[in-house]
Amino acid sequence: MATASLSAQRWVKSSYSDNGGTCVEWAPRTASTTGLVPVRDSKNTTGPVLSIPAAAFSAFVTGVKSGDLGTV
Repeated sequence: MATASLSAQRWVKSSYSDNGGTCVEWAPRTASTTGLVPVRDSKNTTGPVLSIPAAAFSAFVTGVKSGDLGTV
């Protein structure tokens, strides 16, 4: 995915992201149009972006919500 097109995206954080700045952001519009979920570090908005297949991202979120992934 081109960097220019990602920088124009509306990036969002989880409503649970009040943990001192250690957050990730994702671009939902890109996910709905490409099938890939762009994810980046909210502290480094010009840094690298991971593009994760939507099904894998959905499974990850489900695992986090259910507690199946444990805690850190």
